[in-house]
Amino acid sequence: MQTIEEIEQEIIDEFSIYDDWMDKYAVIIEQGNALEPLDEKYKTPANIIEGCQSRVWLICDYRDGRLWFQAESDAIIVKGLLALVLRVFNGRTPDEIIGSELRFLKEIGLTEHLSPTRSNGLLAVIKQIRFYAIAYKAKAEQQQ
Repeated sequence: MQTIEEIEQEIIDEFSIYDDWMDKYAVIIEQGNALEPLDEKYKTPANIIEGCQSRVWLICDYRDGRLWFQAESDAIIVKGLLALVLRVFNGRTPDEIIGSELRFLKEIGLTEHLSPTRSNGLLAVIKQIRFYAIAYKAKAEQQQ
């Protein structure tokens, strides 16, 4: 399995071939369209990420010491951003998630090209993913 850093570099390389932000947005939308839809039963208030302008649902499953996420949004750009973040974090251990820096967001220019509300929403998703990692790590340590 690739490391978080290797996946981030892969994403950076994929975006580096585009100079125009319209092309980069097209790639983000394409990623979102490829994201597996979230089952309607998970689209509950408990799974909504607060702080997002659009509606975003995130669920987490912990199996064999690794975290697996599913997410969906009603906004196409946000759905693409979710796909990128999940690509980096899916199948990771809590320690890998907690220790990651997510440099790809800055490297591909997302931090400067997203509106403040989208940026805040993306940060809220990442914060929730880290919260899951911390919670599952604590739970695993209690069971030892």
